Amino acid sequence: MSEIKPYTDLYERIAMLERRGMSIDRAFAQQWLENVGYYRLSGYWYPYRELRHGLRADRFVAGTAFADVAALYEFDRKLRTLVHDAVERIEVSLRAHLNESLGAIDPLSYLDPSNFRPTFAHDLWLQTTMRRVERARKRSEAIKHHDAKYDGSLPIWVLTEVLDFADVSKLYEALPSKMQWSIAEAMGVEVDVTALSKNQAQKAVKLHPLVRWFEHLAVIRNTSAHHARLWNQTFTPVGTAGLRTDARMSGLPVGQSERVFGALTVMGALLETTSPGTTWLTKVADLIEDSFLPIAGRSVKEMDFPAEWNNDPLWSRRAT
Repeated sequence: MSEIKPYTDLYERIAMLERRGMSIDRAFAQQWLENVGYYRLSGYWYPYRELRHGLRADRFVAGTAFADVAALYEFDRKLRTLVHDAVERIEVSLRAHLNESLGAIDPLSYLDPSNFRPTFAHDLWLQTTMRRVERARKRSEAIKHHDAKYDGSLPIWVLTEVLDFADVSKLYEALPSKMQWSIAEAMGVEVDVTALSKNQAQKAVKLHPLVRWFEHLAVIRNTSAHHARLWNQTFTPVGTAGLRTDARMSGLPVGQSERVFGALTVMGALLETTSPGTTWLTKVADLIEDSFLPIAGRSVKEMDFPAEWNNDPLWSRRAT
């Protein structure tokens, strides 16, 4: 087992980067290394390291500049902010639709496992949910009110406020198929099962394609919340066949999506209904065009954007 690398100060690290071929304004680099950190930034200069026999060498490719690394970091940081903004609105919309659908059955319908799929691990989900309620109890006025007036029984519309996106997406997955489809259509997603193969159609009817996409968005949301990289990250693949039948999302990668382009496309489509008049797509596109494309050595392919992404069915609709 190798020993842990010894500590080096900022000046030694800057000198090492210079020796490895990076062009550096020392004062500029020092400010970044002091406030962002060498280790965090190393993930952004990694693709600038020379590729030899399939492995990254210590030496940087000719022309690598610290300024480009900083610009890439700033682009990714701003992209995370936009992703967090979009997922927040989508999550709030999903909560609202779940509240209406389950509340119409009974305000406490979530307590009855018969309201969900037989395969749903209701007890486990409820245990997690009650733990979240306990953590929120001291700070939530709504919970305090229901504790005092209704013996602590929380209607679904109060309960969902203490759940995170992963909890809410699991609740959506647990719903009967008909309810899943009703919510998806209310959120503006129109899946045409007649355009799918027989096997794909059967799967979609049983479990709406948005189920897996909500899981996917929850992971990406958590990635953003923990300040991890988005631009070149690979996520658990999610199928695209169902959502590709919605004309706005026909530009999704064929088969499956595992990089951020697919997620951005689905978020943009959902926001058209959940946040009418939104300029979110324009903000993302402007960020890519103004902040990412000018960075030396980088390509939109790293995010799985197609070469002609501006002509994509959804992205070409922005600002219209």
